[in-house]
Amino acid sequence: MTCRSEMKPGFAINNEFSFKYSEGVDPFEKLHEIVGVVTEVGAKVTKFNAGDKVGVGYMVSSCGSCETCTDDQENYCPKMILTSGGKYYDDTITYGGYSDHMVCEEDYIIRIPENLPLDATAPLLCAGTTVYSPMKYHGLDKPGMHIGVVGLGGLGHVAVKFAKAMGIKVTVISTSDRKRDEALTRLGADLFLVSRDPEQMKDAMGTMDGIIDTVSATHPVLPILDLLKYKGKLIMVGAPDKPT
Repeated sequence: MTCRSEMKPGFAINNEFSFKYSEGVDPFEKLHEIVGVVTEVGAKVTKFNAGDKVGVGYMVSSCGSCETCTDDQENYCPKMILTSGGKYYDDTITYGGYSDHMVCEEDYIIRIPENLPLDATAPLLCAGTTVYSPMKYHGLDKPGMHIGVVGLGGLGHVAVKFAKAMGIKVTVISTSDRKRDEALTRLGADLFLVSRDPEQMKDAMGTMDGIIDTVSATHPVLPILDLLKYKGKLIMVGAPDKPT
């Protein structure tokens, strides 16, 4: 397939997260949410045809036989091949969205509806699934629930939109008022909470069924825990480079 990425790189070239690259692969900017058009299919491919609009996430293959693969959790496969920073079976290095074309097994390709623009689809393959998957897995997808979204960056925006589409009450939690209008007016969040305001935090204690923390910078977590109801769930997806 020919491919292009519509997102900014997921890892910096300085490798702040100490990512373990495959042998012989130097750190580089990793573009791993890719959209494009199928240009050719193998003889055994049955799900796609040349000309189809498709997307590829952060893996292009896995062993298919280990415990995680047989449990439909291929993203934990110790032999999975990443879309960028890995090596394919023929020792070809995968460069993700910086490639002019790429090869991917059909089970790791997603069909994109014809009426969905490619540039609008790409964020769903990274930020989208990063928040949607844990919301579904941990049961934070029921109408009438109340969840908090910490941070209104790339992940936070999509988390708010998914939650509202599910019929969930959403409180955006941020360190200042700067994004209040964006959260409430443009994205449709129900409430906005400034985490550095002790009175606001106190009033919101024990009100949320779950919290999606999308912040990638080091930040205090204990105050956020107080916002949860009994048996509430805190999901960390921001991946700070240092312990919080």
